[in-house]
Amino acid sequence: MVLEEFKTRVLPVKNKLYRFALRFLSNEDEAQDVVQEVLIKAWNKREELHLYRSVEAWCMQVTRNLSLNRLKSGHYRDTEELPDGQQANHEQSPYDQAETQDVLQTIDQLLQRLPPAQQQVLQLRDMEGYAYQEIGEILEMPLAQVKVNLFRARKTLREQLIKMDAYGIDQHS
Repeated sequence: MVLEEFKTRVLPVKNKLYRFALRFLSNEDEAQDVVQEVLIKAWNKREELHLYRSVEAWCMQVTRNLSLNRLKSGHYRDTEELPDGQQANHEQSPYDQAETQDVLQTIDQLLQRLPPAQQQVLQLRDMEGYAYQEIGEILEMPLAQVKVNLFRARKTLREQLIKMDAYGIDQHS
């Protein structure tokens, strides 16, 4: 694989890799470090990447493994807050912007309460747009388990949001 092919097959997925690593680590610097490691691994394996059915899925799998390794080793710097990845919408009023931010924070907190497998499947499917088969490859999980985790994650989120809406509860806890 030459540099141009690497640029077209690997580099376009770096933002997805970053978001995926960030979901695990909740730390921008650590997520960037993981992505950099993944890109270095991909460059070092550039002659073998044609053997993989999906280079993107391979990169996501490496990102997952490196993130889990950092979590297990305790090497990473833990922070409680996820960075605000939202772009400012200048057409919204300050009130609407604050309300949107509150909703996003609530959803993020609800996501954090899900079991890790459900978080990962939900992010890969609904936020990153991966197919079930690709998710199974990335997470090294049987296809049926991918579907079960996605169903349970969506159901739990839906139930919690309906309950919050019905009772007018602000659950930022």
